[in-house]
Amino acid sequence: MIPFLRSRGQLYFGGVMLIVVIAAAATFLSEHYGAPVMLFALLIGMAFHFLAQDNACKPGVEFSANTMLRFGVGLLGLRLSIVDVESIGLGPILAVIAFVMATLASGALMSRLLGRGMAFGLLAGGSVAICGASAALAIASVLPPRSDREQDTLFVVIAVTALSTIAMVAYPVFFQAMGLNDIESGFLIGATIHDVAQVVGAGYSISDEAGVIATFVKMVRVALLPVVMLVVMFRFRGAQTQKLALPWFLVMFIALAVLANLGLLPQKAVDFAADLSRWCLVIAISALGVKTSLAKFREVKPSYAAILVVETLFLLVIAVIFVTWIGI
Repeated sequence: MIPFLRSRGQLYFGGVMLIVVIAAAATFLSEHYGAPVMLFALLIGMAFHFLAQDNACKPGVEFSANTMLRFGVGLLGLRLSIVDVESIGLGPILAVIAFVMATLASGALMSRLLGRGMAFGLLAGGSVAICGASAALAIASVLPPRSDREQDTLFVVIAVTALSTIAMVAYPVFFQAMGLNDIESGFLIGATIHDVAQVVGAGYSISDEAGVIATFVKMVRVALLPVVMLVVMFRFRGAQTQKLALPWFLVMFIALAVLANLGLLPQKAVDFAADLSRWCLVIAISALGVKTSLAKFREVKPSYAAILVVETLFLLVIAVIFVTWIGI
């Protein structure tokens, strides 16, 4: 067991140390200049993209962007209080579910209008509606096998990651320019941005309260992934099926939220976990920056990009209309 851990540690060491240094630099600049730490982490990370494929760094970068992110999101459950949930209410949560289903349907419709198949529409719609690249890969796994399926999935992953990164920077500015408060902005960020990492980055760039709300709303969307996969499997009955399960970080988020609200954990442990979570998330966003290639944004086919852009704007518009006309 110990030799295994030592070998894994050596494998990840170079990349993790790179990301930790970037995260520390981003934190230092944020504390001294007042700009969002997540934005600094993303931009500094992007400057080191040339190391993303380096053999000494790649495993650690991937570990930081994936495992560290999910662990940090899971720990955020300790910061979710009943007051936070009550501040949103049942209506907005049901609205988020409706947003997901409407976006999935719009993806299927747009795909048909632009000459793509139903499978691609559900793949694109699910990636926008649920959790970006992760949802795209999950949905692709239950679609009927085809020679171009892998290529379709790759283009969706590239496009949805690009759009999510743009949204991470632009949405907080847009929502604050609209005069929305932290709860409203957090709700919209959690309801509209595709990937979990970018939701966390955008939410915490506004405030801690907005970050917690955004993460909670995003977890509602992530919890719908098995439902959407079942819809896709029902539509394509010939697809190879696999076992459906909730992501482990979502289970961790819910379990820790319950423990914290029942008062079963000492406050010192909760405070330590909150600090650890914050560092995990800054590290994850730094790694996301290192993995971000601006050159790859140009590889997205126009028809693919059109479908995903329209779906992204559709989700944004219906969410903004809900908040401004109905309210939360």
